[in-house]
Amino acid sequence: MASGAGVMTLVLFILCLITHGSLVTGIKAESSQENDRIINLPGQPSSPPITQFSGYITVNKAHGRALFYWFFEAQSQPSNKPLLLWLNGGPGCSSIGYGAAVELGPLRVSKNGDGLHFNDFAWNKEANLLFVESPVGVGFSYTNTSSDLTKLNDGFVAEDAYNFLVNWLKRFPQYKTHDFFISGESYAGHYVPQLAELVYDRNKDRTKYPLINLKGFIVGNPETNDYYDYKGFLEYAWSHAVISDQLYYKSKQVCDFKVDDWSSECITNMNKVFADYREIDIYNIYAPSCLLNATSSSAELNGNGFRRMRVPGGYDPCFSIYAAEYFNRPDVKLALHAATHTEWEVCNDSVFHAYHYTVFSILPIYTKLIKAGLRIWVYSGDADGRVPAIGTRYCVEALALPLKAPWRSWYHHHQVGGRIVEYEGLTFLTVRGAGHLVPLNKPSQAFALIHSFLTGTQLPTHK
Repeated sequence: MASGAGVMTLVLFILCLITHGSLVTGIKAESSQENDRIINLPGQPSSPPITQFSGYITVNKAHGRALFYWFFEAQSQPSNKPLLLWLNGGPGCSSIGYGAAVELGPLRVSKNGDGLHFNDFAWNKEANLLFVESPVGVGFSYTNTSSDLTKLNDGFVAEDAYNFLVNWLKRFPQYKTHDFFISGESYAGHYVPQLAELVYDRNKDRTKYPLINLKGFIVGNPETNDYYDYKGFLEYAWSHAVISDQLYYKSKQVCDFKVDDWSSECITNMNKVFADYREIDIYNIYAPSCLLNATSSSAELNGNGFRRMRVPGGYDPCFSIYAAEYFNRPDVKLALHAATHTEWEVCNDSVFHAYHYTVFSILPIYTKLIKAGLRIWVYSGDADGRVPAIGTRYCVEALALPLKAPWRSWYHHHQVGGRIVEYEGLTFLTVRGAGHLVPLNKPSQAFALIHSFLTGTQLPTHK
């Protein structure tokens, strides 16, 4: 499905990047591991000690295209821990601003963006943790070829992510033999399996490509299949008392989510569904909304449909504002080795509007990689209205996998952490009370989840 941005939006996008310096010509993209070492970030707590690196990795020399990364060594025994890559979605949202700074990284941005505090449930206790801002145009990542910004789609993103990974491992060769896992949430429900497939395919040709020791992937509240995702979206809104019976039944009647282009009557009704979400946080329906700005958590559909992941919420729903304040500080940019004249955004709306949505379903990739024997987990915060657990359950069931262990509770600190079901080749679980950003809403439960995934151990299913 093509984006509905239009030529004017794209022109404004490119002009904006030029104005704010994202079309960078003066950055030395090729660096070294030691040059990328972060000595200390403004407002960073003095303890515990954190070994971290950040900088640019060139993904296309001819076009002058480079992706920005932030990497944290495992807090203990890094030489024995796996390498875990995290991707956020959008498309257009920063893995630095979300994953690293407010979800699962060891350093979280503090309230009002005036510093950092340590995250007791950081995932780099379990793995060497790598974040990358993807695609170009997101965060500090850039291209010197403006036409790149007209070509953004899933294939483009996967190719750049693969080239990033290959070149990052050249800069950090000590991790080449480590077990490698990919993780992410939201529209990374596309990015993560697609990158895993590309790595898997290219690992077969050792004459052309280096071996990447891919072992599996895990995705949270992932966009997976448009039909099931939107079917689940509508059912969730009704079953959680967000919309009326009349709107639900009318939308079911006039909407065919199996087609790319929705009818005008479907768009009218789905706009009403999103309108009913505007007074609450669609990404965590039981959490308070941020009162610091007037940006709504939903937007109107156009003739090409709606696939928007905007400002997610959490226990502090204003966190994205704090992240923007912090990462736009000149001293922070300097410490991160980022372009000091670039205006950093948590989510770049222009990337979203310029993106070409051409992939309807990721399920064939699941089928392929399950057969390949990769470890695959899917999890859902059950308070997320945007990519709800209902739709993801439909996606998982559509794979028609043999059942290994039935639907049951898993426990965390003697309380129900959520539900879990295991199939041959795939595990699906929910996180009770979490929204779209599970590591933000339920950090302790999310940490237990990633520990279980990476170590291959079972989550407790008894009190």
